[in-house]
Amino acid sequence: MSKDGSAMIFPMLLEEAAKWARKNSLWPMPFGTSCCGIEMMSTLSSHYDLSRFGAEVVRFSPRQCDMLLVAGTITTKMAPVLRTIYDQMLEPKWVLAIGACSSSGGIFDTYSVLQGIDEIMPVDVYVPGCPPIPEGFLYAVLHLQKIIEGKIPRALSNKPTHEDAVNAMTYKNCVSRTRDQVIKAGLTITPEYVSTEKSKQEGR
Repeated sequence: MSKDGSAMIFPMLLEEAAKWARKNSLWPMPFGTSCCGIEMMSTLSSHYDLSRFGAEVVRFSPRQCDMLLVAGTITTKMAPVLRTIYDQMLEPKWVLAIGACSSSGGIFDTYSVLQGIDEIMPVDVYVPGCPPIPEGFLYAVLHLQKIIEGKIPRALSNKPTHEDAVNAMTYKNCVSRTRDQVIKAGLTITPEYVSTEKSKQEGR
């Protein structure tokens, strides 16, 4: 009620009220693996104070979260684990790819690093930088709030299955190429390559 004691009523649709509540009560699930995780911590701390925007209830249980913050390098062995966390989160859920590594693999163009988490899950907002500054992280959260509120349309993306997430490995992509390309790149040693080299050694 207002200062003079009169009741204040704001008529609105239930759908709009739900959007307003979701926008201002995001529950982040942090997944920091490298230097971008430090920037995420600084954004959540008192100096930048992400709680001003209603996103301070950090929970380490995916069943209590609706916003996944992926900050750092994601290896191919870690990809199925990250996808499992995503599957366990509440609906509706949103994903932020923080930094170059989670967005595109960054400087780690190798078989052991996932070349962007969008190979295993849909991403709502990409935060550029290596690592991104906290202001960029804050801007990403504000942009996500506009998406939740409906002011910006949510980009439609194909949701990879759990099997796709398990198989989303640059190693397997390399194996699918021709043998000459793989060996020339020096990234993988396939079983065919091993048998060929073994036969060469036995023929000496």
